[in-house]
Amino acid sequence: MSHLHIVVGTLFVATIYVSFCNLAFAESSFLHVSDYTVSLFGKYLCYALLALAVDLVWGYCGILSLGHGAFFGLGGYAMGMYLMRQIGDRGVYGNAELPDFMVFLNWTELPWYWAGSSSFLWMVLMVFVAPGILAFVFGMLAFRSRVSGVYLSIMTQAMTYALMLAFFRNEMGFGGNNGLTDFKEIAGFSLQDPHTKLGLFVVTAIALAIAYWVSNYIVKSKLGAIITATRDAESRVRFVGYKPEYYKVWIFVVSAMIAGVAGALYVPQVGIINPGEFSPLNSIEIVVWVAIGGRYTLYGAIIGAILVSYAKTRFTAIMPEAWLFALGGLFVLVTLLFPKGIAGALPGVARRFGLDANTNDNKTNKNNAQSEEQGTLKAPRAGGQ
Repeated sequence: MSHLHIVVGTLFVATIYVSFCNLAFAESSFLHVSDYTVSLFGKYLCYALLALAVDLVWGYCGILSLGHGAFFGLGGYAMGMYLMRQIGDRGVYGNAELPDFMVFLNWTELPWYWAGSSSFLWMVLMVFVAPGILAFVFGMLAFRSRVSGVYLSIMTQAMTYALMLAFFRNEMGFGGNNGLTDFKEIAGFSLQDPHTKLGLFVVTAIALAIAYWVSNYIVKSKLGAIITATRDAESRVRFVGYKPEYYKVWIFVVSAMIAGVAGALYVPQVGIINPGEFSPLNSIEIVVWVAIGGRYTLYGAIIGAILVSYAKTRFTAIMPEAWLFALGGLFVLVTLLFPKGIAGALPGVARRFGLDANTNDNKTNKNNAQSEEQGTLKAPRAGGQ
């Protein structure tokens, strides 16, 4: 089976298992999966979707982005604006049109960029459009100027830091440092209902499967070959007649949209979105996920995101002050023992246990070659007699 079949199949089995154990078993049962755990798994899948977006541009195009938290945050705020409008007159101040923070700040009407935010279709559109436009504008300015390497990484980090400072301001109309919270429902379903939480988990798993299929299709297409060639030898790609900057912009926009979807699915499961999501530290942590899981492999990004996120949950509960040291130690340990990440070590393990398809094919080809050679050697002897 290909990696695509394995990843999608694993997601399918895991989703069915978690859903069944959440619905079929009582809370006192050992097999029961709690509502909190369902939401936690949903958050992990959002992180995996975000890591997949980063791996698409870093692993296959060579663009080390330290600003994908900006696209994640924009998608999250698009969802948060929609969820705030769904509160209606159930807020603290009972205003059917204005969110509570706007009433508190003595705003009299919604800003123009909040127009249409009560529509579900508007929200879905903005989840893709807002990160996509930012990525397109940034990419055209940076890639056409042939900015690359560490300078590009610093620029992406500066971009997300600037957005963080802007969204902290109350004048922006996004809740200031408190952000957007106190959500009630999504598409008519209560966010406090366990079935809604389970539904969001299932939707996130489906979104991750679709994003993985799209990413896998891109990297295996002719476009993906050009992108990979741009990563390895951009000057040669330019010499043969291609314009690498256009391909970089295209893959950067696609990656930003995937990150926006991750942010949009993250917000209703966590219950809040604030400017802290734009923190450059978060974007650096995403890169660590991909590095630990393994660049150049889409499934490696998913493994790294889920593994590190789970470790973070455990370490922050046991020793919250030492979490960053644990993350640094994990990063150093994986770098020393597995230079290509966890995914880079999996083929060797598979070959050792005879589970790798390439290994079996090689054995079959070797046996066939030996048989043909023996037949060739025997044939002259028979003919000569």
